[in-house]
Amino acid sequence: MPAETKRYPSLSHWGAFTAVVEDGRLRACEPFPHDPAPSAILQSMPGMVHSPLRIARPAVRRSWLRDRGAADGSARGTEPFVEVEWDVALRLVADELARVRAQHGDAAIFGGSYGWSSAGRLHHARTLTHRFLNAGGGCVNQAGNYSWGAAQFLLPHVIGTYAPVTGRVTDWKSVEAHTRLFLAFGGLPLRNTQITSGGAGEHSAPKWLERARRAGIEFVVVSPTRADVPEGVAARWIPIRPNTDTAMMLAMVHTLVSEQRHAADFVRTHCAGFDRFADYVLGKTDGIAKNAEWAERVCGVPAGEIRDLARRAAGTRTLLSCTWSLQRAHRGEQPYWAVIALAAALGQIGLPGGGFAFGHGSMNGVGNPRPGVAAPEMSAGRNPTGRSIPVARIADMLLQPGEPFEFNGKRDTYPDIRLVYWAGGNPFHHHQDLNRLMRAWSRPETIIVHDSWWTPTARRGDIVLPATTTLERNDIGGSSRDRFVLAMHRALAPHAQSRNDFDIYRELSAMAGHEAAFTEGRDEFQWLRHIYDNLARNWRDGGFDAPAFDAFWEAGYLELPEPSREFVLFEDFRRDPEAHPLQTPSGKIEIYSERIAGFGYDDCPPHPSWVEPVEWLGAEAAVRFPLHLVTSQPGDKLHSQLDAGSVSVAGKIHGRERVHMSEVDAASRGIAHGDLVKVYNDRGACVAAAVVSAGVMPGVAIMSTGAWFDPEGVDLERHGNPNVLTVDVGTSRLAQAPSALSALVDIRKWEGEAPAVRAFEVPELAAQA
Repeated sequence: MPAETKRYPSLSHWGAFTAVVEDGRLRACEPFPHDPAPSAILQSMPGMVHSPLRIARPAVRRSWLRDRGAADGSARGTEPFVEVEWDVALRLVADELARVRAQHGDAAIFGGSYGWSSAGRLHHARTLTHRFLNAGGGCVNQAGNYSWGAAQFLLPHVIGTYAPVTGRVTDWKSVEAHTRLFLAFGGLPLRNTQITSGGAGEHSAPKWLERARRAGIEFVVVSPTRADVPEGVAARWIPIRPNTDTAMMLAMVHTLVSEQRHAADFVRTHCAGFDRFADYVLGKTDGIAKNAEWAERVCGVPAGEIRDLARRAAGTRTLLSCTWSLQRAHRGEQPYWAVIALAAALGQIGLPGGGFAFGHGSMNGVGNPRPGVAAPEMSAGRNPTGRSIPVARIADMLLQPGEPFEFNGKRDTYPDIRLVYWAGGNPFHHHQDLNRLMRAWSRPETIIVHDSWWTPTARRGDIVLPATTTLERNDIGGSSRDRFVLAMHRALAPHAQSRNDFDIYRELSAMAGHEAAFTEGRDEFQWLRHIYDNLARNWRDGGFDAPAFDAFWEAGYLELPEPSREFVLFEDFRRDPEAHPLQTPSGKIEIYSERIAGFGYDDCPPHPSWVEPVEWLGAEAAVRFPLHLVTSQPGDKLHSQLDAGSVSVAGKIHGRERVHMSEVDAASRGIAHGDLVKVYNDRGACVAAAVVSAGVMPGVAIMSTGAWFDPEGVDLERHGNPNVLTVDVGTSRLAQAPSALSALVDIRKWEGEAPAVRAFEVPELAAQA
């Protein structure tokens, strides 16, 4: 008898699709018909949904089940689990939450769960985790994100909002019609545009780049690797030492000011403090002129090329763009502030196709023409404790309870965390210096994890609850940078004993006496109707039609029209800065910030400055570790999601992540393409496979993140996870954001037999002791 085939609409962060199901198994993921450039990552989903790595039943770390919070935390990740029934697991969780709240207070619970998890808004694990914990009395939360954390806390001081870093920048229609020079600091890597936070019906970046190419726009890419030049675009590549873009930008400003090519009227009427900044650039304040010769010694870009580029930018309509990666480095606030200052000096902010932008080449949807109406939203509620830490300071918090820290003009102390609750994310991907994180992870008394697979985080939990995947529940999804909203129909029965996070938290809320606060009296479909009705009301208020929920659910998607008018960032402000001031203290672009000056931070001066990173090719440490490690986002998965999937596995060499290095650096070390190598520094070491490339500048090594963490003790990571090498310090006291891209390493050829990769093995499941 032929197998019955059914199709269900759904959505992922890497694109909308139709799930093709035969006899209860996912056979394929067909791309959304309206998507002109679907991602190959979809091909990994069938294998992952039915993977032997799925967590089948609730499990408890053996010694924790015996000793509870007195169990040895350093054994996490190494000892067996005991499978238990759901009622036992839920009672353990409920009792432990109640104990910690009673004995240590609500601020002894860390509601982490940072991570992208599902594209659906109802079953978004982090939102539900915080909603549950907030309903029960609150927790310690995280402020900011790993993607653009430095920008999030800098930009409000400078331009009054961080909206541009989310993708709300001058749109591609305006760029196509007006931009003549597109100067991309950090590049335009199309691999990153496979991903949209919240999912997308349309991968629009390739289409707009092609239209820009046909419009004759000149592209210049400033990056350590030619791989950041988009295919099909005849862009000029300018190699630059990592972490030194600020120096190049300052030198371009120096050229403009010293040659009187800068927009003097614009900086006088629309900016605050440009003259004080100009004095610094010209060397009047510190005796060091930030001219092109000075910048060449720092960044390696020839002085003549810097001057010519500045003059070219001043003579035509120019859009300056920075990838998110530039601010994920030590002193990462500086390049974003400097590019705004450079754009101000050019005087094109608020003009069609001119000014500055963030995130091109970092995510799909940046600059995508879309009406300014809401995407689907779900509230996590109010956190009664009001406590949070900067997102990337988790290891500091766990290792240094009670110690003070400074953040964005305020002073606080790290809480004493006894219980960590984590769902939908993988800190052993996102975080830096993973050996340090392992030490920190051993400190809490209890770690509770929801996950669908035996990920590195699940393996390091005490109580592990099996969660459904996107295709095993109903949901609704969409992004504020995409024109589609997608219905996400349940296509599969839950795997084994897995449950939805919503149902898990509903039961735990009932046990703790706050079910009504968590559910507000709604079940799954009632919540979906509520989320949709709020969105439809917002759309109608904005002048756009939205059908009733049942019609939307049956159709499977909803589409917004493209806006009829181009969006230009700060257009109104440029036209009339008095009538449309920015939300800064002066109402203007703050090239010099009196407020930041008042914080007294020596690691974040009050105007854009060259402040040396803790590690870069000009540091003393480069004598011992002469390669700057650039950790990029992977092109075959989202962060560490689907690393065990077919697309990601096919991209590995000898089962390991790849490290790209220049021909010069490989030859000097006797390394050939495909060789296994050891990448190392004082923080750790990992095994990787060498890819020798003419498109990587000497002195630079490039590794994608996302390989599931697979340590052999503390001395070696076997799978190629570069975050055993990255530095775990904040960008500055202002933003305290991650500094992942400031790391020096060396590489040598692996001798002898390499240890086997064990990242994709299920932990031992033992009988109860």
